[in-house]
Amino acid sequence: MSEQHISLDGTTKHVAPQADHGEVAKSVVQRIAQLRAWLFLAGLLVTFEIWARIDFGGTFIFSSYNWQSVAVFAVAPLLIAVGQTFVIISGGIDLSTGFIMGLAAVVAAHLTNVAGLYMPLPFAMLVGIFCAILAAGVPGVVNGLLISRLKVPPFIGTLGMFGVARGAAFLLAGGTTVPVTNSYFAMLGNGRFFGVPYLVIVTAIFVLLMHYVLSQTRFGQHNYAIGANVQAARRAGIDIKAHILRLYVLSAMCAGLGGALYAARFTAGAAQAGEPLLLDSVAAVVIGGASLFGGSGSIIGTVAGALVIAVIQYGLVFLDVEPFWQFIAVGVVIIISVLIDQAQRRFSGGKQDE
Repeated sequence: MSEQHISLDGTTKHVAPQADHGEVAKSVVQRIAQLRAWLFLAGLLVTFEIWARIDFGGTFIFSSYNWQSVAVFAVAPLLIAVGQTFVIISGGIDLSTGFIMGLAAVVAAHLTNVAGLYMPLPFAMLVGIFCAILAAGVPGVVNGLLISRLKVPPFIGTLGMFGVARGAAFLLAGGTTVPVTNSYFAMLGNGRFFGVPYLVIVTAIFVLLMHYVLSQTRFGQHNYAIGANVQAARRAGIDIKAHILRLYVLSAMCAGLGGALYAARFTAGAAQAGEPLLLDSVAAVVIGGASLFGGSGSIIGTVAGALVIAVIQYGLVFLDVEPFWQFIAVGVVIIISVLIDQAQRRFSGGKQDE
């Protein structure tokens, strides 16, 4: 509202109020919070480019091979992170996805080999992938029932399934890796279409589909509503139990697709395939702007978060830095992301743990 001032000649003038510096600061913090993943990514790319030019006179950013490698690095954690994004937005967490991915990789390897004995290899490949995704959905159903019907906390329920899926995967694999003898499966994992890896193309299509589901469908909107305020969502008529069940099945099946593509990339299924990727997937979601309190996040942000982690991992290898620095770098980025999220919530008046 403008202020009124009476001038010496008796007329009234309207003077615009001064800008509220608190609102400006609030807007800046919120904008940084929304774009933090892209800012991290840009900062990393510039750092690695300068480092590469100083260290050995080469380029990091302007190498197509580097970009292809980063994209392939990002595929597996991104697929797990896509399902994790839905879960975290709802206010939950899924700790079982790493070994669900391993279980799916073993199933894909076994069934691709078996199906190849009775049908053409391309169809055998599709059967292996499809069955791997279905097999991954089974622990997802159990997770969903434990959390939605029996009221088991998501952390505890999915941690228990972590152990169950881990044991099942190792038993099914016989404690070793399962090689795949299917040329089409190997082509999916290592072939290229006009220079772009098939793995990246499949992942990009899937990510776009999940982005549409989260941002444009009723399921996605219900997910945000539950994460923001579960009681209000229940009063609005949302079937919370059914939604949570579908949510954890979706998360598990995303991990299942990741496991199938992992088996294609390495032409072998390994029970431990997703073990080191669980924390990377959670980190990608958090770096991408999702709040661990629930109610916010996006698939596009998760993509940026996964790229940040992939750039760190590949960039340090590219520059011949000891790989252990990857853990420190990713950890620092996660801490900064959480601090930015806390600052954003403080400015916006959101709930916080004291």
